[in-house]
Amino acid sequence: MVSPNWSEIATTTLANRSRQLADNVTRNNALLNALREGGRIKTWAGGRSIVQEIAYGMNQTYRRYSGYELLNIQPSDVFTAAEFAIRQAAVAVSISGLEMLQNAGRERMIDLLESRIENAENTFANGISYDIYSDGTQAGQIGGLQALISVSPTTGIVGGIDASQWTFWRNIAYSATTDGGAAATSANIQSYMNRVALQLVRGRDATDLIVADTNYYRLYLESLQAIQRIIDQPPERGAAGFSRLKYYGAGRACDVVLDGGFQGFTGDIIPPNGAPTNTMYFLNSDYIFYRPHSDRDMVPLEPDRFSVNQDAMVKLIGWAGNLTISNRRLQGVLTA
Repeated sequence: MVSPNWSEIATTTLANRSRQLADNVTRNNALLNALREGGRIKTWAGGRSIVQEIAYGMNQTYRRYSGYELLNIQPSDVFTAAEFAIRQAAVAVSISGLEMLQNAGRERMIDLLESRIENAENTFANGISYDIYSDGTQAGQIGGLQALISVSPTTGIVGGIDASQWTFWRNIAYSATTDGGAAATSANIQSYMNRVALQLVRGRDATDLIVADTNYYRLYLESLQAIQRIIDQPPERGAAGFSRLKYYGAGRACDVVLDGGFQGFTGDIIPPNGAPTNTMYFLNSDYIFYRPHSDRDMVPLEPDRFSVNQDAMVKLIGWAGNLTISNRRLQGVLTA
């Protein structure tokens, strides 16, 4: 018979830590951290998919007139919506009956559980971080930046909208070699960044975050070191563990953040990832949203799971949602 204390302590410990888990995952990733700080984390409460509303066209009734000329009062179809599939993920925290007996004291229970929950949290954070930069082609995977901000923007279906048919649904893609004529270096990286960023300015809209892999971040860093334009990290970014620079290219100053560095080992269950090699994403976070379900944002799932043929208890941490976008045209990517 499993001690009821184990179930109670496991549930309480998971519940207390789940609030930290949801926040820590968003701080584990430069993109999600920016979305959190900008209020771009939007929960949803139900439905067969996650719907993101889009204003895609201009009002067609504009006309010049004089005196009593007739005006155009026909309704204009200017709104549509992108639909994103619901994706789910879970991590299990297990304990055997023998371990329950060996760790019968309350403090021992909590120590054992917290060490396993902490490991599960780190695994969850790495999994979400991996998917955020993915192309969403693996089964059940979040549609990450490689899908939302494509290196081939004239093709592909994102949120149910075919970019080959709708020009408004195409992001900006710039290749250093093909479009710029030479591979990116510390001497030309700023010129290439300017060419991307300037295409993304629309009135007050402009890039507010640039996410780079190790290689392109290094090139930008080296391009600045001679003139010492590196700035100190403010406390909140320092706590989040981000290396960052500033870019003053177009529209408004924005952070250039490293999402490369050490990304794990090739033998890990979650492969190394981060921003793709030789890539910079130019993001307008006003139009990118992290959309977890209001009741399934990295929380313990009930009830407890007990194996029918094993002396063990399993607690699950679950998540459901996706990454969505409402304007692709104001997003850009710089690649090799």
